Amino acid sequence: MEIKEGLFTSESVTAGHPDKVADQISDAVLDYIYSKDPMGRVACETLLAKELVVVAGEITTTAKLDHKIIEKIVRKTLRQIGYTTPESGIGADTCKVITSVSKQSPDIAMGVDREGAGDQGMMFGYASDETKELMPLPIMLAHRLVEKLHEIREKKIVPYLRPDGKSQVSVEYKHGKPVAITAIVLSTQHDETVSDDHFRIEEDMKKYVIDKVIPKNLITSKTKIYVNPTGKFEVGGPMGDTGVTGRKIIVDTYGGMGRHGGGAFSGKDPSKVDRSAAYMARYIAKNVVAAGLAKKCEVQLSYAIGVAEPTSVMVNTFGTGKYPEAKISNAVSLVFNMTPRGIMETLDLRRPIYQKSAAYGHFGRADKDFTWEKTDRSAALKKAITSKKKII
Repeated sequence: MEIKEGLFTSESVTAGHPDKVADQISDAVLDYIYSKDPMGRVACETLLAKELVVVAGEITTTAKLDHKIIEKIVRKTLRQIGYTTPESGIGADTCKVITSVSKQSPDIAMGVDREGAGDQGMMFGYASDETKELMPLPIMLAHRLVEKLHEIREKKIVPYLRPDGKSQVSVEYKHGKPVAITAIVLSTQHDETVSDDHFRIEEDMKKYVIDKVIPKNLITSKTKIYVNPTGKFEVGGPMGDTGVTGRKIIVDTYGGMGRHGGGAFSGKDPSKVDRSAAYMARYIAKNVVAAGLAKKCEVQLSYAIGVAEPTSVMVNTFGTGKYPEAKISNAVSLVFNMTPRGIMETLDLRRPIYQKSAAYGHFGRADKDFTWEKTDRSAALKKAITSKKKII
């Protein structure tokens, strides 16, 4: 998407948001499997409610996996996030854990065994030169706010904070460039000691979070800042709202600036193109922008279950490309192996790296394990753009 004029808003959530807790538990199960069986097939879903965690899915693995192991993973993940008591949102040691896990359908396995895609579908990747991470500015700022919120809670800089929280940033664009922030929303769960002291929460959030994250040159006299707009956020986590795996797909990707194919990421091993092909599409789009072939780039890939080669490859530069999109698409097809096997090998995806991807976005991260964030194919793309070999 390219915005010439107007406002664009993106949101993010903390690791303690109920939906993100569900994502992290599902990916923690995947990481456990991959630490013992890199060829395991995992489709894991988690639901959280008041003092209840339900883990279900289809998992085929040589690793030992039973109710006790899954329960241990659940409780460890809740503790890591900061949910230690029912009052905090859910008790890691007191909640009930229910599991229902069976093997992957043999009809699906038949297609994957032939190194084809694990399902049909379309996936999108996006990149923009408006930030150093080659991500849209609104979602990057929204992520940074909740990451800082997590940091000051972990370090006990602000002692009354609890794990749940959300952010939202509205950015004004002129001539296709971000020029100002018009609104910031920051909501943070807190304990009962400050329930009647909203002024203190506002001041702490401005001092320790907003002022540390938001570039001063983007703040104007018209910028509106809302901290806990309802005035109170004591009940949070699964105690305040249910959480389900895969319900924050726009937070996971580009904050709405780039399109989304519809499939969630967390809890799925990379034979599922919902996840792996979305990572590859980001990798391609980022390298296109890093190579200077366009200022913005969106890549769509599509697959048929059991078929290795993508059924379509689309490159959209929103009019910012230095070359025709057909030529860039041809270069992409020359440089990147977009079969499920090729994606997994190129990005080295059969590793236990996924739990940390389940909070604060899958893209725009500096973590070395996020191989889809590399720009190591930009030189190859520059060379391929002049190739006379035709793929499309």
